[in-house]
This record gives sequence, structure tokens and C-alpha cells, in this order.
Amino acid sequence: MDTASRGWLNGFIGVLIFSGSLPATRVAVADFDPVFLTAARATIAGLIALAALRLLRAPRPTRAQAGPLAIVAAGVVIGFPLLTALALRHVTSAHSIVFIALLPLSTAAFGVLRGGERPRAAFWIFSVLGSLCVIGFAAGQGLRAAPLGDLLMLGAILVCGLGYAEGARLSRTLGGWQVICWALVLALPPMLALAAWRVPASFAPVGAAAWAGLGYVSLFSMLIGFVFWYRGLAQGGIAAVGQLQLLQPLFGLALAAGLLREAVSPAMLTVTVAVIGCVAGARRFSRPR
Repeated sequence: MDTASRGWLNGFIGVLIFSGSLPATRVAVADFDPVFLTAARATIAGLIALAALRLLRAPRPTRAQAGPLAIVAAGVVIGFPLLTALALRHVTSAHSIVFIALLPLSTAAFGVLRGGERPRAAFWIFSVLGSLCVIGFAAGQGLRAAPLGDLLMLGAILVCGLGYAEGARLSRTLGGWQVICWALVLALPPMLALAAWRVPASFAPVGAAAWAGLGYVSLFSMLIGFVFWYRGLAQGGIAAVGQLQLLQPLFGLALAAGLLREAVSPAMLTVTVAVIGCVAGARRFSRPR
């Protein structure tokens, strides 16, 4: 298997893992405060990452890598989890999952700005078409139902795209698992302090489902998924492999319907199918001539 194919495989595994993030967050915020949930998941993952770095004796990042690591930490460790947790207080996970279809466009745009990639013009046409499908869905349903939830999701997509692109660029020199681990360790002190400040007075009202949701987003969404995802982006290209995120709504909607018994409307399915078609076109034109 060549490097590009390994990149697509690693990216696909990462997307499968990330697909459970929003349903798991939706379950967790039913019993946990969104700010505490964000801090707790980052703290748990950060402690595991610190142990892994020490056990495997990973070299410390250079000074030049410290700034990009701070961007990764701000985008994917703090920004995206917090904004999505707040958004899921206003919208269902099935509704929010469709916004994930905007992530490939955000990631590709930051890949051009930060990673120096130059996909062909047709790539952008397919990417924009996929994004317009999602925006049309939100304008027709979400903006009437919960505009604050939609705005929070859009903000989450922007900061996450930047964090993905920056992390992928770093992975080429630092290594995929090292990038997310060092980003988690960098965010550990403020997240630990925030978790201690926002810890609930009692955990008695917290149900088993909320604990399971916290466990999933801490271990899989915050750490394991990124090991595969950053490796895939670095191997196959940020813009190209980033288009796999358009498959995430399909997997996420299946989880939302199957596990949470949330309603999945025909419009949601139509948008999902449309953006999957767009990723096929974008993948074909993701490399420069």
C-alpha cells in the first residue's frame, strides 16, 4: 500500500471514530455542564497523553513547533469541544452532525493558507457545492429553530478546520500521535483548573449514559481518533483526505437514530447523500496538475 492509500485508510478510521463524538456529547451534556464536560474530557485525555509521552520517551517539541501546537490545542482540544457542547444544548446531535459537512471546506481552506497545498479549481467547486447543501439545510430548518446553536456550530467548524490543518502540517515533522499528545499536555494546566472550578457539587444525578459519553469523547474523540486522523492528513494531503469528513454525517446520523432514537428527517438524508457525491468529485481534483 502506497503512502497516499495509507493516508486515506488512516483518515477513514479517524472519521469513523469522530462520528460518535456529537452523539456522545449530546448524551453527556444531558447531565454535565458543557464547560465542565469540555474541561473534563481534555483533562482525562491530557493525563493519558502525558503518561504516553513519558512511557515512550517522546522528544520534546522545538520552539518553532510550540506556536503551531498552541493553535492545535486552542482549536481541537478547547474550541471545538466547547462550542459543540454549548451548541448541543440548543440543537439535536442529528441536526448538528450535518454541519460537520462544512469541515472539509474549512480544513482545505486552512490547508492552503497554512500548509501550502494548491488543489485544482474543480476541487473548490465540489467543496463549495457540498458546503452550500449544508447551508441550505440550516437556512431551511435550523436558523428558524435554533439560530444560536447553528452559530455555535459554525464557529466550531472554523476553529476545528484550523486545528486540523495545523496539526497535519506538524505531523509531517513531529508525528501524528505526538502532535495530539503534546497539544493535550499543553492545554492540561488550564483545563485541569477549569474542571476543578466547574466540578458539580454532586455526581449523584449523573446517569450511566452521561458517564459513557464522557468516556468516549475523552478517550476516542480527544485522543485515539486524532492519532489516525493527523497521520492520514499528513500522508494523503490535508485537502484530499480532509474530504473524508463528508462521510461523517452519514455515520453520525446512523448513530443518532440508532442509539439516541433521534428523528432523522428526509432532508437530513438528502443533504448527506448530496455531500457524499461532492466528496467523490473533490477527491478526483484534490491534487494539482
